[in-house]
Amino acid sequence: MKSNQGFGNIIGRSPEMDRLYRIIGKAAHSAHPVLILGESGTGKEMVARAIHYSGPFRDKPFVPVDCGSLVPTLIESELFGHVKGAFTGASHAKDGLLALAEGGTVFLDEIGELPLDLQSKLLRALQEKEIRPVGSTKQVPINLRIVAATNRDLEQAVGHGEFRRDLYFRLNVLSLRIPPLRERRQDVPFLVGAFLERLSLASGRNLGLSDDGMKALVAYDWPGNVRELENCIERCCAMNSGPVIHTTDLPDCIAGGKERVEGQAPERIVPLADLERQAILGTMTQLNGDKLTAAKLLGIGKTTLYRKLKEYGCVQ
Repeated sequence: MKSNQGFGNIIGRSPEMDRLYRIIGKAAHSAHPVLILGESGTGKEMVARAIHYSGPFRDKPFVPVDCGSLVPTLIESELFGHVKGAFTGASHAKDGLLALAEGGTVFLDEIGELPLDLQSKLLRALQEKEIRPVGSTKQVPINLRIVAATNRDLEQAVGHGEFRRDLYFRLNVLSLRIPPLRERRQDVPFLVGAFLERLSLASGRNLGLSDDGMKALVAYDWPGNVRELENCIERCCAMNSGPVIHTTDLPDCIAGGKERVEGQAPERIVPLADLERQAILGTMTQLNGDKLTAAKLLGIGKTTLYRKLKEYGCVQ
């Protein structure tokens, strides 16, 4: 359902988002698997919900699963369920998340973090349309739609042997890419307006943003995308004693950035991998190494964060 701001709860009027809305509309009325690609913080779950609630499955369950945050030893049980006595602590039978999504949609977020052995079992479940709970000898039929999402390059992961090629092809029937916020800067004012409206209602204050403040927000690259922008606005409103946010109220990395002239290349292009490294290490420093909170604020799974830190040589 397209609104004056965007599609459903998704905000944006840029040409990039218009293209995304058209693909969402087509995907919503198909039963084929959908693979959503996008950086952390771009709103992959919001897009998945738009696909589900805009199509014929809207009255059925929508079950989100964060594959990156599931405890490795319990992933199979979480997805497929288990019978009583299947393992220590299994005092009663439990339906898996795939069974709970019967007739509806299961959203497998950060699918790239799923271990290889579970990838094989998931592929078999999708192909055979049935699952076997842990500890059971019986197969249980399932009828659901799969929407998966990742911020990883799955083709590269396949080439490195980190993701099954057959599962990749099974999931990648319909695919769409959510543009990062730096590729749709004209949407920043609409997003800021929506965040300020929500915060104004919650606080009882008429909150606003100065023109200079808006220029600074539009000029910033937002490596954490919409989630980072929302967090920035919330933090400024919480810390600011007045109703209007000025440039001086913004974080130094945003307020001190040079405004970019349209069509003019930046003085130095920073590779995306470097921006990601800066965001992760900077967050870890601010939180004194609290990995769980850092993963939540960065919008990535604990497994992803640990893997990145290991790549940076920060963990053994």
